[in-house]
Amino acid sequence: MRKRKLSLSQKRTVNGYLFILPWLIGFIIFYIRSIILSAEFTLSELTVGAVGGYELKFVGLENFIYAFREHGTFKQVLTTSVFDMIIDLPLIIFFSLFMAILLNRQFKGRTLVRMIFFLPVILNSSAISDALELSQQMMAGGISAGSSQMAAEATSAGVDVGYYIGLFTDLAMPETVLDYLVAAVSRINSIITASGVQIVIFLAALQSIPGSMYEVAKIEGATAYETFWKVTFPMVMPHIITNVVYTVIDGFADSQVVTLAYDTAFTDFNYGLSSVFSLVSTAVTCLILVLIVGYIQKRTFYYN
Repeated sequence: MRKRKLSLSQKRTVNGYLFILPWLIGFIIFYIRSIILSAEFTLSELTVGAVGGYELKFVGLENFIYAFREHGTFKQVLTTSVFDMIIDLPLIIFFSLFMAILLNRQFKGRTLVRMIFFLPVILNSSAISDALELSQQMMAGGISAGSSQMAAEATSAGVDVGYYIGLFTDLAMPETVLDYLVAAVSRINSIITASGVQIVIFLAALQSIPGSMYEVAKIEGATAYETFWKVTFPMVMPHIITNVVYTVIDGFADSQVVTLAYDTAFTDFNYGLSSVFSLVSTAVTCLILVLIVGYIQKRTFYYN
């Protein structure tokens, strides 16, 4: 009998599955079991035994009802975490791509500059995080500072930011866009800190673009602006999806929801309610990823 040969597309599919196989095995063995146990805890009241082990008492949806109807901060913390992630996501992606384009150019000291941008990832200790948070508060009066507060504090430092805010307002810039830009400036430290891995991924993507494409664009008389939108941006689109997934998960991993779930479990010893917080935040993260990645996927160009 003749052997059935795989097509090129099928071979690439097999290679893709072989590439993720170690992760898939670890996911099935470790993470799936944890999700099942967390779902079981959400429907139960967990009591830790005096000599070890635990007992579960089925309580139905009581933990969910308490979390959404009676708990004082869960809904606010969850909403704030989602809102902060939505604000930071486009800023981190565009900043990372912009810095990767700059760092991909030839200039003296390029290796040192690349290392500086990746240092926050390597040295992501609590001391550095506290120092960055303190400097951010000193610059903008806190993450949630509005444009008026930021303008007042900047004026006291000798920079009349209020003048520039008024200038943009006179130019008929929408107030929503202006508030977004002010919030972006006040969060610049956290954006830079969270962009290290994304910059490295975009650098790898830029270096994998064939030089012949830029040569053809130059021969055809394309400007730098046209070259970016016709060559560079389409070629890095698959890596934008990778960075979006990483940024969303990383943002939620460090969010207040995780802190609330941890404190509820190991300070208040309410494991059922903590499991509700964890499961709901995981579901929200997956939903956001499905919506964003699904939207980008339809507009992504894959170069073979």
